[in-house]
Amino acid sequence: MHTFGLVFLIALLLTVTVRLWLAARHAAHVLAHRNAVPAQFADVITLEAHQRAADYTGAKTRFAMLGVVVEAAIALAFTFGGGLQALHELTASWFEPGIVRGLALIAGVAVVTMVIDIPLSLYRTFVIEERYGFNKVTVKLFWIDFIKGLALGAALGLPLVAAVLWLMDRMGEWWWFYAWLTWMAFNILMLAVYPTWIAPLFNKFSPLTDAAMKERVERLLDRCGFKVKGLMVMDGSRRSSHGNAYFTGFGKTKRIVFFDTLLERLEPQEVEAVLAHELGHFKLKHVIKRIAGIFAISLGFLWLLGWVLDKPWFYEGLGVTTPSTAMALVLFSIVVPVFTFLFQPLSAMISRQHEFEADAFAAQYTPAADLITALVKLYKDNASTLTPDPLHSAVYDSHPPATTRIARLQQAAAH
Repeated sequence: MHTFGLVFLIALLLTVTVRLWLAARHAAHVLAHRNAVPAQFADVITLEAHQRAADYTGAKTRFAMLGVVVEAAIALAFTFGGGLQALHELTASWFEPGIVRGLALIAGVAVVTMVIDIPLSLYRTFVIEERYGFNKVTVKLFWIDFIKGLALGAALGLPLVAAVLWLMDRMGEWWWFYAWLTWMAFNILMLAVYPTWIAPLFNKFSPLTDAAMKERVERLLDRCGFKVKGLMVMDGSRRSSHGNAYFTGFGKTKRIVFFDTLLERLEPQEVEAVLAHELGHFKLKHVIKRIAGIFAISLGFLWLLGWVLDKPWFYEGLGVTTPSTAMALVLFSIVVPVFTFLFQPLSAMISRQHEFEADAFAAQYTPAADLITALVKLYKDNASTLTPDPLHSAVYDSHPPATTRIARLQQAAAH
């Protein structure tokens, strides 16, 4: 086996082993604490609700372990199993060398991956989410969403990939920089058009009509010096009973979106506190920092792709005998997640710090006690475990554990 292929194989096996070990730890830890509600929640979370959250977490974690194995099997089948080489030979028999052949190869990989993912998505939606009372999606709606997503992905993704392939062929050794500029412009455009053109394809959005709630939100926005284009309610209950609220868009297209399930379950002051938390992310520039970080990292990755593009060992080590720009893109997308798993804990740590900061911001503009009661309700209603494995949480969780997060808010409330 080629040296690079051996390095990739070892890295893949190590990554899979660590991910499975972390998942097993998490499931075992949650199960071990299933029969006792953490002391600080004993007065507000029943044992039955705590056990339901533990069972739901266990089911999702075990299913995630299956997903890890499937992902690894796909990577091995495409590389050492000769899958990519076979797809190349198939597309080469249909199309002449060029962008169309490259698009056909990339589309073929996407289709194979998608077909494998369909039964997993069906099980996740109609077995796990259904079993714990969260699923509201009908089989018909599932396939309508699937077709819409497929059409949208093709309409947006194929032109972008075609542009990148053209740049790789025509712009010489600096192609990666021009590709980065193109990718960055595409993402900024998507941020601008998503609220108006894309999101309504999947959900119904209507203006917030509760006059008292609207007045409360507008007063909060004034206190925070924040302007938005609209206050919208989304029919989240059409697909799931999970509740949430979020900001979308940027500049003049910013809008606040409430899930209808959130407005149904929380008291007005609790909704205000959750919104203040989301405002904190914007006012503290967490969103801009995250976007800037993604852009910077993507520039580094595109430079790296430009470096390996003409290296025979990159292709030979992964079971490919016919190098091409499209093949390089596919191989790179398979290789990168394996080697970047090491940075997952850093990403999660930064995200958790942002959550703490947004909580502190919310506590400045709304009573911390309101955010605490809102979070407790959301943890209960969404069946989020209160007892995650600490190591698993440190590696993966974008939000702090409930006990730590609420303890900090209680300190803020005391002051």
